[in-house]
Amino acid sequence: MIRKLQFLIVAAALLIAAFSTGIQFLFYVVYLGLLAVGGSYVLTRFGLANLEAGYRVDHRQGHVGDELRATCSISNATRLPKPWLEVYNPTDLPVPLPGRALGLRSFAQRSWVAVVPLTRRGTYRIEPMVVRTGDPFGFFEAAATVGRPTVVTVFPQVVPLPRWRLPNAYLEGTHSAPERTLQTTPLATTVRPYAPGDSFNRIHWRSTARLGEIQVKEFDLEQTADLWLFVDMDMEVQAGYGDVSTVEEGLRAAASIAHDAILENRAVGVTTSGRRFVSIQADRGPRQRQKIMQLFAAIDGDGRVPLAEVLLTGLPKLRRGMTAVIVTASTDRQWVRALTSLRARGVAAAVVALDASSYAVAENPRAIDGVAVERAEQEMRALRFALAEYDISTYQVGARDDLGSVLA
Repeated sequence: MIRKLQFLIVAAALLIAAFSTGIQFLFYVVYLGLLAVGGSYVLTRFGLANLEAGYRVDHRQGHVGDELRATCSISNATRLPKPWLEVYNPTDLPVPLPGRALGLRSFAQRSWVAVVPLTRRGTYRIEPMVVRTGDPFGFFEAAATVGRPTVVTVFPQVVPLPRWRLPNAYLEGTHSAPERTLQTTPLATTVRPYAPGDSFNRIHWRSTARLGEIQVKEFDLEQTADLWLFVDMDMEVQAGYGDVSTVEEGLRAAASIAHDAILENRAVGVTTSGRRFVSIQADRGPRQRQKIMQLFAAIDGDGRVPLAEVLLTGLPKLRRGMTAVIVTASTDRQWVRALTSLRARGVAAAVVALDASSYAVAENPRAIDGVAVERAEQEMRALRFALAEYDISTYQVGARDDLGSVLA
């Protein structure tokens, strides 16, 4: 804006000087300026005419560490060349999509692939493609948007756990669980009226003929050594920053454990307490994995509910034969009491304990308080001993540890 104002002031002064003095050279300069400004306007005015552009991303969901590929293309459908074009996609991705500055000959086309790494979990938005042009002097510019916005969801990183095994569950025979599931199991227990989205192969034809309306079968879960994850998102116990933090490490561990369990055809449930208390009922299959990963992509370490309250609310949902895995950075031994009755109920348990002091040191090595670090180590040892009294496996994870090696 300031540049244009300065140009207008100089142009007005030159015009006044030319008519006041009558010097021919000044009139030549005025004519030349009018020609330059007029040509710049025409160039900008028709710079975006008869252009075709678009973009496409290869996937809208991914994990931290994956790459996102966006294929962009633009073509000139007229005889007039386009000497200068700027093409880019505004986005809130941690690593933005790179744009291009290019020129197009008549009836020419350009395509390219923009590759960016997915470095942080969350939900991000890629705005429509922006095509911008202007003149060499910067007097005028024009822009247009093409396409629709795209939402990209980034899940936590899934780390291979080749030697991870759930603790042995206490299974004695098998029976159904009073929980409905979307999966088809051998335990068809009841029927209900048809609802939009129900599969046709679940229709119970005898009940449909008897009642005069479509009835579908409902199934119960068969008892298996299934998994229930408790992920502690209490803000009072978190430490570290960014990727090297207890929040991100805890979600990586929980996502990796849930991924392995679903691959083994186990039912997986999740209870966590971010800004709000969330519980996902145990179920199997890709749809359940999708639910869990979307939850892990959205939550953050801003909860205000301590782990002891989360366990008191969630542990009664566990049935005999299940395994509870607690992922936490808390060294408060109060929540251990909630686990004391699990063995008598036939529920196994394991704890992934995040060493918060190591993450605090990794965040700011210069601000190391030897006394505080020693006290944190003592609290971690006391927590491990308290869990060992009840024969509960503990996996201690520190900053920058190899998760696959620790969970073995």
